[in-house]
Amino acid sequence: MEVKYNPYDNVLEIMDRAARMLELSENDYVTLKYPERELKVSIPVEMDDGSTRVFEGYRIQHSSSRGPCKGGIRYHQDVDVDEVKALAVWMSLKCAVVNIPYGGAKGAVKVNPKELSKNELKSLTRRYTAMILPLIGPEKDIPAPDVNTNAEIMGWIMDTYSMFKGYSVPGVVTGKPIEIGGSLGRREATGRGVMFMTHEILHRLGLPILGTKIAVQGMGNVGGIAARLLQESGCRILAVSDVSGGIFKKDGLDIKPILKFLAEGNGKLIKDYEAAGILHITNEEVLTADVDVLIPAALENQVNSQIAGRIKAGIIVEGANGPTTVNADRILEAAGKRIVPDILANAGGVVVSYFEWIQNIQFLTWDDEEVNKALEKIIIRAFNEVWDKAKENNTSMRMGAYMVALDRIVKAKKIRGIFP
Repeated sequence: MEVKYNPYDNVLEIMDRAARMLELSENDYVTLKYPERELKVSIPVEMDDGSTRVFEGYRIQHSSSRGPCKGGIRYHQDVDVDEVKALAVWMSLKCAVVNIPYGGAKGAVKVNPKELSKNELKSLTRRYTAMILPLIGPEKDIPAPDVNTNAEIMGWIMDTYSMFKGYSVPGVVTGKPIEIGGSLGRREATGRGVMFMTHEILHRLGLPILGTKIAVQGMGNVGGIAARLLQESGCRILAVSDVSGGIFKKDGLDIKPILKFLAEGNGKLIKDYEAAGILHITNEEVLTADVDVLIPAALENQVNSQIAGRIKAGIIVEGANGPTTVNADRILEAAGKRIVPDILANAGGVVVSYFEWIQNIQFLTWDDEEVNKALEKIIIRAFNEVWDKAKENNTSMRMGAYMVALDRIVKAKKIRGIFP
């Protein structure tokens, strides 16, 4: 029986294994086991009915050794401090593995945003921004969208920060609307990166893209875009899901109409979608579908030890952060599954966030082609470095990615030293 999942323990255990493979002493990386800063805030919000509710929020900075901290903000009713700490560590590792000059951070508010009106959500966001104001800034810590946050919310954060400063500061966040300094290609970047990674692992294993059968758990911004781009490239998407359940079609789903249906709003979910030849299945059945590639692109802890032994896909590309537990990872590795780990597979978002930040601080704008070409170059380079490191050490791609990232962070810390 699997012990209660703690994502922070999960990431530290993998980090320890990578450190041993790099022959690092405890002293070399002990600082990375502790976030640099942890801020917990209370967020009072005047609700539409005149009552006041107080929400709990966090901003955690894990490491600034390689540059300003970078990480999204999620709104979710089940979020806790260990989850945010783990996400901050993953961001440090993610930025290091793709070799962009950022450290890692993460923010969250414990709230179900679907229960709030737009006015309440805006008030919550502006007050949360004011509460974390001492930590954030384009030279210090740059937030971005995450689960249940979007470009509009980033716009509210940017405006709130700018009002305190007395002038417009677009570089304080990334993932904001194009009209106020957002980057072309940012919304699609994480899903596009997942597509690049899927293509690359298929290529490395000598498998064709055309006709490859894929299942995608999670049809949000990451999974939905990845599914669409992969279908457009010739893959067959057999199964997809969201929080309400999944759908399956043996000849392949048509992704564009599904995304259009979900985008219509009014609470529409996968369980409500109907089309010829579609079967409604559970999320578990999506994860264990008879496909070539599985893309878990929902939340953490989806592939656990109860699920791992029943996964049929030979390749897993982790679109979500931390979807696979340590115990499940061991089961999958023993079964010969190839896993493209989260800190590599879903790094496309932070890469294009980096591009957006560059554009903001240099007062530039790049076109779609420039963004996507630069993204592909960085993503493929990172894949190759991880692949080579894993092969060199006869280990998994997860350990290869952790080794590449940890080595870069530790070297930066050693060069800078410990103050005072």
